[in-house]
Amino acid sequence: MKVMINLEEIYGKDKGENAKLERLNEYLNSVQRLAGEGNEVVITGSAPVWLYLKVAHALHGKAMKLIYSSPVTDEIVIFDHSPF
Repeated sequence: MKVMINLEEIYGKDKGENAKLERLNEYLNSVQRLAGEGNEVVITGSAPVWLYLKVAHALHGKAMKLIYSSPVTDEIVIFDHSPF
């Protein structure tokens, strides 16, 4: 199953908030809950690099495949543990 996660929605940019390191565990818990187990996960949205890096680390071993997507780069595979 393909799961799309917009990091802007995780940290609340739509409400005028900025991502905060002190809320990192909250963000990661939300991302892991949304990602589920063994899914293909696409992360997108305007977010600080440190948040993208922490999310990628948190999803390693949980997601089967992790993809970064942006209008500039299109889709970039971060990791793929699919047996195919």
